[in-house]
Amino acid sequence: MISLKRTGLLSFSLILTVVLTSKAQPSTTLTNIVHYPQEIHFKNVRQLTFGGDNAEAYWSFDSKMVSFQSNNKQWALNCDQIFYMPVEGMDLSVAGTKPPLISTGLGRTTCSFFMPGNKTILYGSTHLGGKECPVDPGRAPGGKYLWPIYDSYDIFVADLKGKFKKQLTDAPGYDAEATVSPKGDKIVFTSTRQGDLDLYIMDINGKNVKQITNEVGYDGGAFFSPDGKKLVFRASRPKTEEVRKEYLDYLKQGLVAPTDMEIFTCNVDGSDMKQLTKLGKANWAPFYHPAGKKIIFSSNHKSSRGFQFNLYMINEDGTGLEQISYDGVFDSFPMFSPDGKKIIFSSNRNNNGTRDTNLFVAEWVD
Repeated sequence: MISLKRTGLLSFSLILTVVLTSKAQPSTTLTNIVHYPQEIHFKNVRQLTFGGDNAEAYWSFDSKMVSFQSNNKQWALNCDQIFYMPVEGMDLSVAGTKPPLISTGLGRTTCSFFMPGNKTILYGSTHLGGKECPVDPGRAPGGKYLWPIYDSYDIFVADLKGKFKKQLTDAPGYDAEATVSPKGDKIVFTSTRQGDLDLYIMDINGKNVKQITNEVGYDGGAFFSPDGKKLVFRASRPKTEEVRKEYLDYLKQGLVAPTDMEIFTCNVDGSDMKQLTKLGKANWAPFYHPAGKKIIFSSNHKSSRGFQFNLYMINEDGTGLEQISYDGVFDSFPMFSPDGKKIIFSSNRNNNGTRDTNLFVAEWVD
């Protein structure tokens, strides 16, 4: 759920504030570029949103629509809410144009995803815990960057008119960062119901919940492989007793410090756990390439101070790391369309030197 969601990949606008207020911004921050020449895997890049923070855009099963979260002030939003739009035929650059709202407009939302049939969308929301946006924690004493883990988050389903259909989770604690298997039968999500941020899988109707991960650390932002047999996700793994204690102490306060995360894979039952990256810093927002043999993700490992995030791709065995995107500040939340023809991602490119993060779609070139 960068909240760093998926996001998500949660409260991604928080990390963007840190990134964009850094005095170490590269000169490309002010360059209005939609497609950098080094981005050889992108073709016909097109901007979809124009203002505010827009992220965690996830495709419908028919590759025609995307759901996403936004805090665009022009849409009278105080914090992230869930919208959807067709990838073709809606021009949000036209003044007054607004996509359909899916969430209630109350609380804070995150991590939406189309359900099978393309007529309903699931998302995480805090609205049962209060109508107002929950307070962002900002930085801890000493300057450590923190994400909030709101225990009022639960997972809901609404139709394309925003009509509430079902609540999928009601256990105490944080339930969010949910995505759906390409097979349409399972949902993976992150929960604190057992005291740590672990991955769980449930049936598409919310039944038969099973815990998948159980190591101390933040497991989140999970997606299924194209065949629905594996998961890819981001995880923190405290390496010393001091770091472990700090992680658990923060978690008791509903906080997590997401500055040290790597990419992992496992089978959907949690077996065959593998760490793909050992790059350091923050590696997150992973997603499988349509062929199921490579994984694209966002990372700041090349940045000396950690303020520049770009997209990278790596083989499923952890070899063949390749840089995919080249914005000077922020590229993340990559997701391939189910038909394998396109990719959508969030970026600070072409924002006229503002802090806006927008959605971009491109044809994918292998």
